[in-house]
Parts: sequence; structure tokens; C-alpha cells
Amino acid sequence: MTNFAHLTLPTTQVARTAAFFVEAFGWTYSQAPANVPMEAQWLDIGRGQQIHVVYVPNFATSPFECEFGRHIAVFYPLQDFPALKLRLRERGAVIVPELRSVPFERIFFREPVNGYFFEVIDDARETKA
Repeated sequence: MTNFAHLTLPTTQVARTAAFFVEAFGWTYSQAPANVPMEAQWLDIGRGQQIHVVYVPNFATSPFECEFGRHIAVFYPLQDFPALKLRLRERGAVIVPELRSVPFERIFFREPVNGYFFEVIDDARETKA
């Protein structure tokens, strides 16, 4: 089995981007290596996986951030979807209707700092894949 070690999200606003995910998902900060040559925050998202938020001058997200374009999908407990939706909206995320229906629950949203597009999938779906 292969798992992601980490994903890297470039941004011009490291602290705001990292704080959004920590506050919305409950991810935790992890110590970035001392030799990282730019502003950065490492986030522990569970199961040994991380998201690295790094400063890139003049960064702009792709215009292809969408359900059938580039997006990041994560598993999340279905029973916490209502609270997660509330936290996302309170922090400026835009919930986006799905374009294709599926037999399991999921949430699409656009992250408010950079415009990254995320899919949140019922974690019970992981065992059905």
C-alpha cells in the first residue's frame, strides 16, 4: 500500500493558510526542519501524513481548481460533517455543490486564502474503495 508522505501547498500567506486548516479541521502544527529556506508551516493531518504550507512569492493558484480539475481530497468522519461545514463557512470557505452524485457523502469547498479546492469524503468510504 502507498500513502502520501506530504502535499505541499504554496502560498503568499503561510500563517493564514495554515491557521485556516488547523481551525477548520483540527490538524496540528508539526515542527518544520530548521533548514527550510523560506517561511513554512508543517501540518500533521493524521495517519503519518502532512501538508507543508510554504511561502512562494507572487504565487497564484491554478484556474483549474475544481471538482474535475486539480483538487485535494481527504477523508473525514461523516458524523462531524455538519460541524465541519459550519467551521468552514465561519472561516470564509465557500461550499460548492457537487457536479456528479455518488453513493456516499462528501463536501466540496474552496479554501478562502488561496482558492484551493478540496473534497472531503466520508471516511467510511475509505473501507469501501
